[in-house]
Amino acid sequence: MDREGKTVSDAAESGEKISFRDVRAEILRRITIGPWGPGTLLPGEVELAQEFGCSRTTINRAMREISDLGLVDRRRKAGTRVRTTPLRAARFEMPIVRAEIERTGASYRYALVQRGVEPAPDWLRAQMNLTPKDRVLHVVCVHYAGGAAFQLEDRWINLAALPQAEAEEFSRTGPNEWLIATVPFSEVEVSFTATGADALVAAHLDHQPGDPVFIVERATWWQGAAITFVRMSYRKGYRMTTRY
Repeated sequence: MDREGKTVSDAAESGEKISFRDVRAEILRRITIGPWGPGTLLPGEVELAQEFGCSRTTINRAMREISDLGLVDRRRKAGTRVRTTPLRAARFEMPIVRAEIERTGASYRYALVQRGVEPAPDWLRAQMNLTPKDRVLHVVCVHYAGGAAFQLEDRWINLAALPQAEAEEFSRTGPNEWLIATVPFSEVEVSFTATGADALVAAHLDHQPGDPVFIVERATWWQGAAITFVRMSYRKGYRMTTRY
């Protein structure tokens, strides 16, 4: 239904332009209210495009977004079927540390610990599928909340994919903000772990060597090219929450 109470089919018959959002809303309505209950095989894209008076591209985009919600199972040659049990996916933002800290009401401060260009170490080449010739910019910095160390950022940037990073000093602004503003990403891998604090963490966070520390590791790619790998260690008491 649209805001005037008409269905998308009604709008199509009256010659109104149909967007993928209109199609998505109507398909979601039919799945959640009826008649397309769990297990229903949905009409094909050609049939839906004819019904709604729009292109197959519009139908395909709407279906992709509904599939991303975990409500339908799309398979080549087998069609699209409403899932018996919807999938739930936890979604994590690509956060800016400054904004995360300032949302708590605390003041933010940034400090660069070290910066240098070096050959990609063996473990990073394996992690990011780099070659022995690839160079990386290695940056270590600390983000503070209200005067206390909040996060230690230990980051490697692939200079083959992002050569302009070599000219950045990162003395006032961290690589976290610069990367988000500079390059998009098409693939992300995130890992969570708890391990004993090493010498680097102990030196910059409120930890003793060997204390348990919460760590998030994140690797990003853009169209198959490795962009960056970062290891973020958090101060004691940090909590990460997601909603799905």
